Amino acid sequence: MTGRISLISMMTHKDGYRHWRPVPVMWLTLALHAAGAVALIVVPGWWPWIAGTLVGNHLVLGVAVLFPRAAFLGPNIVRLPPSACARGEVSLTFDDGPDPEVTPQVLDLLDRHQARASFFCIGARAAAFPELVREIVRRGHSVENHSHDHPHAFAFYGWSALQQQLDAAQQAITKAAGSPPQFFRAPAGFRSPFLDPLLACRALRYVSWTRRGYDTVSRNPETVLSRLTRDLSAGDVLLLHDGCRGRTPDGDLLVLTVLADLLDHLGRRGLKSVTLPAAFDDARLP
Repeated sequence: MTGRISLISMMTHKDGYRHWRPVPVMWLTLALHAAGAVALIVVPGWWPWIAGTLVGNHLVLGVAVLFPRAAFLGPNIVRLPPSACARGEVSLTFDDGPDPEVTPQVLDLLDRHQARASFFCIGARAAAFPELVREIVRRGHSVENHSHDHPHAFAFYGWSALQQQLDAAQQAITKAAGSPPQFFRAPAGFRSPFLDPLLACRALRYVSWTRRGYDTVSRNPETVLSRLTRDLSAGDVLLLHDGCRGRTPDGDLLVLTVLADLLDHLGRRGLKSVTLPAAFDDARLP
């Protein structure tokens, strides 16, 4: 137990643990379960109604999982703070890496435009390619937590499995990067109802996005770019994937084609891409 506590302490944000404040839907869930337990003891014959109420509650939680940009299940960063907006900042974020073919080329493109980004890395990939993680940090970007092995059923994991995913990734990324991640994004953006208190005790903040390109499913760079730039404004958090080797019809890596045009677009608009920690450096985190 001592070793586990030491590990979690090592991985926390510089401000330490943050207090967990349950959102209304979680208060309701806790209250319903407590009331159901009492009612079952007092009036056992009500068990069908009690069970039905609790099943209904869990169905509501299941539906909430399907809204990745909502805050039903806990604080959710979808935009940068007002101070970052005033500075004309956006944040490019990349999921599912690092990838030995794609990530170095993404870094080169960012360098050419003097842009900074946040890379939400899979823990197992960080452990497999620690030199890439170190290179991301060396070039001025941040490395964040995207679970340990990107399980598709992450949103439906129980308490223990969620802890394992968070801690294994946090440990692997911290070892490679030299400092712990401050932010977390769930695989595919679908978060578990149990996730927020686990993030709180690790001082991790949850991030989704303002707009995403769906570059893992589309092979048309113009379509992906349009999704990212339509109504683009300062404060937006943009999502692409450096862990995807999808290619355009011409055989080029899709993310590189889109990123080159996106960085040009940001330059014409006078917008600057920064890391998430830099954007929130002078702002209160949720």
